[in-house]
Amino acid sequence: MKTAKFWLYIFLVGAGVVVGALVAELTAGVSFLSWLGYGLFFGTESPLVLDLHLFKLTFGISVKITVSSVLFIALSLILGRLILKKE
Repeated sequence: MKTAKFWLYIFLVGAGVVVGALVAELTAGVSFLSWLGYGLFFGTESPLVLDLHLFKLTFGISVKITVSSVLFIALSLILGRLILKKE
């Protein structure tokens, strides 16, 4: 049962991130909703490249956290608690 809860929360957080990013992109052009797209970007500017002559490996990570992503993650976790209470 604990693993089912874990995977439910992982799924809900992932869904919250995707929906939040979609809402941030869609509301970027709307003047009174543009604050949903405000966020922080952090990560590596240029990726780390390891050239071994036989093959080339490229490592890099970047994350953008927006207001709408945080809101939708919170909403999805609240929804998860409501789903688990009914069981």
